[in-house]
Amino acid sequence: MKNKEFRHYAHLMVDWMADYFEQIEDYPVKAQVQPREIYNQLPAQAPIEGEAMSAIFKDFQDIILPGITHWQHPNFFAYFPANTSFPSILGEMLTATLGAQCMIWDTSPAAAELEERVMNWLRDLMGIPDNFEGVIQDTASTATLTAILSAREKATNFDSNQNGITANNLRVYCSTETHSSIEKAVKIAGLGKKNLVKIPVDDQLLMRGDALEQAIQEDINNGLHPTCIVAAIGTTGTTAIDPLQEIAAISQKYAIWLHVDAAYAGSALILPEFQWMIQGIEQVDSFVFNPHKWLLTNFDCSVYFIKDQECLLRTFEILPEYLKTTNRGIVNDYRDWGVPLGRRFRALKLWFVLRSYGVKGLQKQLRTHIDLAQELTSWIQTSTDFEILAPTSLNLVCFRYHPTPINDAATLNNINETILQHLNKTGLLYLTHTKIKGQYAIRLVIGQTFVKAHHIKHAWQQIQEIARKTITA
Repeated sequence: MKNKEFRHYAHLMVDWMADYFEQIEDYPVKAQVQPREIYNQLPAQAPIEGEAMSAIFKDFQDIILPGITHWQHPNFFAYFPANTSFPSILGEMLTATLGAQCMIWDTSPAAAELEERVMNWLRDLMGIPDNFEGVIQDTASTATLTAILSAREKATNFDSNQNGITANNLRVYCSTETHSSIEKAVKIAGLGKKNLVKIPVDDQLLMRGDALEQAIQEDINNGLHPTCIVAAIGTTGTTAIDPLQEIAAISQKYAIWLHVDAAYAGSALILPEFQWMIQGIEQVDSFVFNPHKWLLTNFDCSVYFIKDQECLLRTFEILPEYLKTTNRGIVNDYRDWGVPLGRRFRALKLWFVLRSYGVKGLQKQLRTHIDLAQELTSWIQTSTDFEILAPTSLNLVCFRYHPTPINDAATLNNINETILQHLNKTGLLYLTHTKIKGQYAIRLVIGQTFVKAHHIKHAWQQIQEIARKTITA
């Protein structure tokens, strides 16, 4: 492809992108295809000769698009959102054009220095102490692995990187509600799944400090080595906020690394009224949140803050001859701040978002989502046949259909599962579920960039209609 043809198709595709956002509500939110339907439309072998971009783009529209679940649809209420925005897309387009590999300062000085500045902006905006340093990882899963590896090295006095894990006694603690990435990181870090201790939660689904301390004390008495605690600020199931101050006091008492997983809810820290969630942050060792979930910055962009930068560098740095530079120690070489050597220029799109919206614009967006969630909660609470199953702390509403005559737990679970399946088959909206104390709960997250009040009102109407049809069917 020559520059002239590139220019033509670039303009054509940008026009298509703009049309897509204008017409996105015409698409079903969740892809309405069957397994292997897309695969079977694709040739068995790669083309020997190059094909025209017009044909490729037509196949994108005809074959690929029907198999896409539209995460930017304002009726996407599933999981946690993976939001984008127009400023973020523009930043990502420039990132793709530059094609920079930002592993060290020398390979793109602007990338390293912009990342450092933007991390400081966010740190200060969120109420995180200024002795923390920030770096952009790809996902919270990688950031959590980074934290657990750092905790492992600190616990072994950096011996495990050199000689391997010689003792199978390094323990990690999290609540029963914590994200599955914690378990995955423990396995990858070589600590073993059996050394992940899941702490029970209270009636509000928060980690119990007394149970945490008891588990730590029992492990010490049994010759085991408490290594890391993971507190959740916004659990995946219900956005429960663990009592960080209490957990931090325990981590200090026993000298245990404390990592905070705020992957989704961390964005709310740009709102001063929600900074209570991180009381005790000065005693935390590491912290992660994802702008690519709720801060209008498209995937992937995960912000990781670390208090002991030297520990992080000692855990990950490696210096082959081809990476040696004259600037080492003067600048940040971010390839030493995590698992991968290669790094994308993720800071650019985040910078575009922060500058385009401004702090006030981002705060307005988040407050709107939180207000809409509270409004939906009030509708459910005043309904005669629906009920809230967990506190609406931010913008996630967990509820179920509970018609008066039915009280059998298994029957209610089956009814709500059927309702969810019927809702998603309509293509009009997309929701997911969780289990709360054994109860099947429908989750509705109001965090999509383009969602408005009328989308929530329409979703609530659809939910009621399909639920009541299901029970009478």
